[in-house]
Amino acid sequence: MPNAKKLQDLEQRLERTEQQLQVLQHISRLMVRKMSLPEVLQAVVDLVVEATTCDACLIYLIDGSELVLCASNTPHPSEIGKIRLKMGEGITGWVAKERRMVAIAREASRDHRFRFFHDLPEDTFEAFLSVPVISRDQVVGVINVQHLRPHPHTGAEMEMLRTVGEQIGCVIVLTRLGADAEYKSSHVEFLRSSAPPLLTKKDS
Repeated sequence: MPNAKKLQDLEQRLERTEQQLQVLQHISRLMVRKMSLPEVLQAVVDLVVEATTCDACLIYLIDGSELVLCASNTPHPSEIGKIRLKMGEGITGWVAKERRMVAIAREASRDHRFRFFHDLPEDTFEAFLSVPVISRDQVVGVINVQHLRPHPHTGAEMEMLRTVGEQIGCVIVLTRLGADAEYKSSHVEFLRSSAPPLLTKKDS
């Protein structure tokens, strides 16, 4: 019987690992597709919701000194682009400012960093997992995963979301390049233009 239990646990871990790998593969494929930023963010939200079975996934992006809600799996058409947080404000703002993950398994609203929004039902959810979105070593946003009921976040789940945050940052950069990403010269010419100038005899 103990061996059967161990085998079942192993199968469940392998299943979760495979599902997480699929999420990361799907996000990587977004990098080679021509999509608008809202489409990219919504695709990421849908993938994260499916992988974590969370009740809510929200993505905030930095706009100047503020964080703006830009995507959500729940219908918030009137709040998208309008709900704003200052850097350091709320759990989301704290994650952006400190560049650190926050994982709360229950009673997230009791956390001293919590900021309540009357227009967001997610504020009543119990569990809260938040990671920074990183691009070129800069925080460009925050992704939040929330569960309505208490939810202990596993190490694998936290690591997956951390990696998702890093990948989203890369996708955002590529998306914002837009038409400029279409090369107007050869790869070799681009490489030469980006290379540092050679030292002259006088400098050496």
